[in-house]
Amino acid sequence: MIQEIKTKSIKIKNGTLGIDAYLAIPEGQGPFPGIVVLQEIFGVNDHIRDLTRRFAQKGYIAIAPALYQRQAPGFETGYTAEDIKIGKQYKEQTQAEELLGDIQVAINYLISQTPVKSNGIGCIGFCFGGHVAYLASTLSDIYATASFYGAGIATWTPGGDEPTISRTKDIKGTTIYCFFGQKDASIPQTEVNQIKAALERHQVLHRIFAYEGAEHGFFCDQRASYNKEAATDAWQQVMRLFKEELELAC
Repeated sequence: MIQEIKTKSIKIKNGTLGIDAYLAIPEGQGPFPGIVVLQEIFGVNDHIRDLTRRFAQKGYIAIAPALYQRQAPGFETGYTAEDIKIGKQYKEQTQAEELLGDIQVAINYLISQTPVKSNGIGCIGFCFGGHVAYLASTLSDIYATASFYGAGIATWTPGGDEPTISRTKDIKGTTIYCFFGQKDASIPQTEVNQIKAALERHQVLHRIFAYEGAEHGFFCDQRASYNKEAATDAWQQVMRLFKEELELAC
């Protein structure tokens, strides 16, 4: 069922920092589960806003905070080679703890909205946002995470320090689904295997999806790497995850 929705651009506060965010709210009484949508390196662009609306149409209050607020306020771009270069430069300037703080502020904003289920918050991220979603799954308010082709989880973390995979032990009470393309040049199969092994070792409820023939960015219908078959199945899996963990479990 597709619901009528309302959308608006808002500012949320992390201390003195005002963070731009895009909000989509279903019409109706609620209460509704909430979803934090985490951008690719291209900012909160048309694709991310479209996904935020899609969640609202399915009955979720969804928010997409700007992860590059400190580096480039208002940044959004397309998918050219130059766009990728600039987006990666900003990614390299981010810090894990700052990102987690900004996501927590977004969660707090959702929880502050009267029709939101406080124990029904999930997050989803793509590309850089897929990596950050893995980080965010360590937050106690997150009950379900969908991480799409998050490069570098096994080898890097924003700002340096131990790779993000080392935080797998801190994922408590969260179910995480990880989505990869088998032809993703950015994420070797060895790293996918490492992620799977870490999740199993720390007994995190999870599923790993690896789509044959799919490349990096396969979910984005505005990129040349879009793979309709893989994207359609992945969306169904995401809907199942959020329904089971954020609606039926509440």
